Amino acid sequence: MNKNNIIKRAKNTLNTELKELKNLSKIFNNNFYKAVILLSKIKGRVIVTGVGKSAHIGNKISATLASTGTPSYLIHATEASHGDLGGITKNDCILAISNSGETAELKNIISYSKRFDIPMVSISSNAKSTLYKNSTVGIVYKKPVEACPHNLAPTSSTTLMLVIGDCIAMALLELKGFKSSQFKSFHPGGNLGKDLQKISEIMHTGSALPLAKENEKMAKSLITMTKKSFGCVGVINNKKKLIGIITDGDLRRNMNDKLFNLKAADLMTTKPSIGEKDMLVGEALNIMNNKKITSLFICEKNKPIGIIHVHDLLRLSS
Repeated sequence: MNKNNIIKRAKNTLNTELKELKNLSKIFNNNFYKAVILLSKIKGRVIVTGVGKSAHIGNKISATLASTGTPSYLIHATEASHGDLGGITKNDCILAISNSGETAELKNIISYSKRFDIPMVSISSNAKSTLYKNSTVGIVYKKPVEACPHNLAPTSSTTLMLVIGDCIAMALLELKGFKSSQFKSFHPGGNLGKDLQKISEIMHTGSALPLAKENEKMAKSLITMTKKSFGCVGVINNKKKLIGIITDGDLRRNMNDKLFNLKAADLMTTKPSIGEKDMLVGEALNIMNNKKITSLFICEKNKPIGIIHVHDLLRLSS
């Protein structure tokens, strides 16, 4: 294959899968609703199962469920017939994945589900299949055209399965009221874990805060700004509430022989951007990027209790 043929094949693959994905919205019906409600009410875990490529997709779906508040793990359908059925309890729910719905290796796990009255949600493309007929609730998508030029290798079908799994996981996340702050417990490592730290865990507090009273002379405020090394000073009123901020940029723009005799309130920028102590690092970084600022005061009822510098956030990602 030459360069043009390779690129053409890649585009054909993409276009085929995108076309099949557009048909997927038809699955969002009463059965999808029932499946999500069923999965949300179980006291145990979601046991995801499948064979071949479906098992690989199932493993990812299970991981997504587990990380978003729905305990889950994968039991390969083949291994289930050799002892792993013992890992399924009456409090669990089975999520079985099979494009055809006639995968022979699923027979024993279907029988186990029936025998011990364990609910089963299925994802398949065949409403007449053995899997669908024996499911408590079945989600059926239109049998897709595979992106494989021979219409054989699981490509479009596995993409659809993966997206359906994501749709289920996100619906459960919202239904259970799973909050972004809870992610930290499940993602303590990596950049995601760092972004999900609370600002209260890293902010500078107490005597480290660069603060000036509104009627204070700039000569004194400048010393505070230099000593605290945040490139700014927060201006507070007599109730200790933050009413403004003075930055290095403000100093440069107003540099003249009268600067030192001005009051802090004369130079400050009013209504500065502020954060809250329960804000996540990722949220704070987003505010600072959008506002193009390097420091952010953390306030409680408009009273400054902390400050963070963009370098504090960047160090977490290094």
